[in-house]
Amino acid sequence: MRITWDDLPPEIRVRAEQIIGGRVAETSSQAEGYSPGTADRVRTDDGRRAFVKAVTPAINRHSAELARQEMRITAALPERAPTPRMLGAFDTGDWIVLVLEDVAGRHPGLPWSDADIDTVLDGLGELAAALTPAPPIDVPRACDQLANDFEGWARIAADPPADLDPWARANLTALGASAARGLAATASGDTLAHCDIRADNILVRDDGRPIFIDWPWGCIGPDWLDRLLLAVNVLVNGGDPDRLLAGLDPRQVTDVVTGLTGFCLHISRTPPPPGIPAVRAFQRAQADALLPWLRRRL
Repeated sequence: MRITWDDLPPEIRVRAEQIIGGRVAETSSQAEGYSPGTADRVRTDDGRRAFVKAVTPAINRHSAELARQEMRITAALPERAPTPRMLGAFDTGDWIVLVLEDVAGRHPGLPWSDADIDTVLDGLGELAAALTPAPPIDVPRACDQLANDFEGWARIAADPPADLDPWARANLTALGASAARGLAATASGDTLAHCDIRADNILVRDDGRPIFIDWPWGCIGPDWLDRLLLAVNVLVNGGDPDRLLAGLDPRQVTDVVTGLTGFCLHISRTPPPPGIPAVRAFQRAQADALLPWLRRRL
């Protein structure tokens, strides 16, 4: 469950208001996402608008580290990229606060429509063009960021759960090898990838331009990585992922999705992190949707 603007200490609210340029009079907490921190659209008494994200390590230490990473990445994004502008940010040690422009728009509907898929696909092309080569910022390569996650099948093979899908149980070696190839495929490229492309991390403005929000997982990788991750989100939530996969190497697609599936299947069986109780059900739902797709392709 998220905290909101009203849960922030008074001195933190004052510092955020100094960045926004006025006293906050109205707030609207956004329910999407899995961070326990604030995600509030705010309006000042003189009509200024902003989007405020704030989290404390006291709720979840990892979320606080992600907020610090998002702060660094967002500050480095070029103005031409279809991303929110950062108005200001600060880190007191106890609170990490980002104040961003408030993007007026809607999330793509679920299940995905062909029109939304095509709109976001065009936006991903604009995003990749703006972020290739990557801006000068210290972020990991995609293969390093995903290395631990893509060990999911190996961890499952070491201690297979009793309720493991029979096809997966019979093919653990092949699934592990496919995930390893998928990880290797992410080692190329010089694009700053978002690496967490989902409907709730996209806003489509009234003029039809998609804006890509929430950047804690940015990393350097191939220019097709975000496109493939969007296809996974479409596959999980309903829609036509083939509209996104056309022209991509089918073997690389399968191998990367194998790695993602193993990660979701393994981690969904572990205890939820503090303050984020719903994330394991989300990860299990992804694994359950992706496994039949893998069975057909492998």
